[in-house]
Amino acid sequence: MRIRIVDAFTDRAFRGNPAGVLLLDSDHFPSEAWLGQVAAEVNLSETAFAHPLPAGGSADWALRWFTPATEVSLCGHATLATAHVLRTTGRAAGLVRFATRSGVLTSDAHEDGSLTLDFPTSELIPVPAPGGTAKALGAEPLSVHDTSERIGDLLVELADERTVRELAPDHDALARLSDRGVIVTAAGAPGGDHDFVSRAFFPGVGVTEDPVTGSAHTALAPFWSARLGRSELTGYQASARGGLVRTLLRGDRTLLTGTAVTVIDGELLPEPPAVV
Repeated sequence: MRIRIVDAFTDRAFRGNPAGVLLLDSDHFPSEAWLGQVAAEVNLSETAFAHPLPAGGSADWALRWFTPATEVSLCGHATLATAHVLRTTGRAAGLVRFATRSGVLTSDAHEDGSLTLDFPTSELIPVPAPGGTAKALGAEPLSVHDTSERIGDLLVELADERTVRELAPDHDALARLSDRGVIVTAAGAPGGDHDFVSRAFFPGVGVTEDPVTGSAHTALAPFWSARLGRSELTGYQASARGGLVRTLLRGDRTLLTGTAVTVIDGELLPEPPAVV
């Protein structure tokens, strides 16, 4: 079985967010235990598993995502990575429809090599900052929003880009603020190539800091579109690896555009027999 590591939301290897991608030849997924074991072995923030669906249905591929600790309901970078593998291996061209736990998601390939994902927009609900937020982050929040059950994270606005970049949070304390994770954001510094900056921490699903988070941008896009008065924006996720996500807000749908690079193409061997 072929297994690939793809760096998503970047045009250079060893940047962006790496995802494992396994395209299955069967018409069903293996056991959840096996999927979880493979994801734990790959040990990236997400590993995507996809299998083809019969022609004529509402989707072309079934898609699931696993962190090293659990299955998640929505993942942008691993979807982009999967679409990239489908395109570069000739398994699909143009528009691809994925059946997922978040409904049917699509990816559309462009001539310049970029891919656009069509994801549901996250609802933003203003909430008081949970107790201990400033101490956990090491920075004072300007505003706090619940991203609702769609992605289940806490979105925290900070003072400026420098504060986001230099943040050194207490990860144990962050785990007490949200069941899943915390996204921090600020407006981009003047003169940059992006409109806003972010970082994302997901201790609730076993990911200390995610390098570039597509799902987070389904909340960042409506947040910053409302602030900046524009539906089309560029976000930079300022992790150590970094990556750009172009967003286009269309009401209850958010389009996420980026590029990807395959860095490892290998073989997942059959499970060896137990040693007695």
